[in-house]
Amino acid sequence: MKWLWNVVPAIILASGALSQTGTHPQFEVASIKPSAPNQNGMFIRTPPGRLSITNMTLKEMIVMAWRIQPFQISGGPPWLDSIHYDVNAKAESQLKPGEIQPLLQALLADRFQLVLRRETRELPVYALVLAKKDGKLGPRLVQSKLDTCPPPDPTKVPVSPQRGKPIPISCGEMRVSGRHLTAMSASVSMLGRDLGRTVINQTGLTGMFDMSLEWAPDDASSDAAPSIFTALQEQLGLKLESQKGPVEVFVVERAEAPSEN
Repeated sequence: MKWLWNVVPAIILASGALSQTGTHPQFEVASIKPSAPNQNGMFIRTPPGRLSITNMTLKEMIVMAWRIQPFQISGGPPWLDSIHYDVNAKAESQLKPGEIQPLLQALLADRFQLVLRRETRELPVYALVLAKKDGKLGPRLVQSKLDTCPPPDPTKVPVSPQRGKPIPISCGEMRVSGRHLTAMSASVSMLGRDLGRTVINQTGLTGMFDMSLEWAPDDASSDAAPSIFTALQEQLGLKLESQKGPVEVFVVERAEAPSEN
């Protein structure tokens, strides 16, 4: 199971026809080119008024643009998740938090001729519940002591991490490095990212928490670290129960190789 390096706090779904560009703002100038063959890593930068994406597939950009999970995407051409692109785009003015997603949606519809259809399917889901009947939480799930704190600013250039030091994390943010998850003043609902299923929060926990979680890869043969399911119970006092429920699915009806300019 794959976890993204950074988890957004909520899933925001676009309304209306997902392929329409006329009702959305658009970037003033944008270029899309295939990534270098030997490019390593995936990077997203949002300096003031700009969006820079390095080494992302169209599927990954759809995940970013609509703030959904990869398993919610169905259909599309074979190259949807294999060909990587670099995107450099400039807006007419500086962007406010939350404005990048509709701009990227419009860009994908314009350059990739992307057409999505949204539907609901009955699929396996996970219910996130308390592991203990007495409601006691695990040692790594602690009620946040921060009464208020500013959310991360997507228009601010991220600070480069220093060698040997952890990557700084903002309030309300969750970050994953390898098989280690850290969150500051975040909702437990954010734990539902990239488990391969939709996760429904049934814990009853509504406050903000500081979290730290470590687990082993799915195919690990070592006993040095527990599975993600065991780690959730032992470290956070939560568990996942398999159920079935309605899941929003984005069907790719059309996608073409992009124009560069």
